Amino acid sequence: MNVPKGGGFAMIEWGRVADLRSEIGDEAFGEVIDLFLEETDEVIARLIERPDLAQIERDLHFLKGSALNLGFCDLADLCQDGERRAAAGDAALVDVGAVVRVYFESKAAFQMGLAQSSAA
Repeated sequence: MNVPKGGGFAMIEWGRVADLRSEIGDEAFGEVIDLFLEETDEVIARLIERPDLAQIERDLHFLKGSALNLGFCDLADLCQDGERRAAAGDAALVDVGAVVRVYFESKAAFQMGLAQSSAA
């Protein structure tokens, strides 16, 4: 996968994306990406609309796993930090706004990178 470096593209680990495509094949890749994004969008919507401090550790754990699968390295790091804070009893200190912002930035960079790589 030949994706430009710089800008928002650096927040995506494109090697992981290429590995995922290689592991599941081109045909299933789009379906898997759609499923991942649909599920992560649901969790992000919940964090925006009604954040639940009792569930935030699980939500961040889920987001971290999805982020790692999709190569969203910045989001994975942020979720891991938040997950650790929540596990330590400091769920109120998790910067949910940053998680949401980095998710949308990562998603946009990911979609733009995929579009550019398929156009090349």
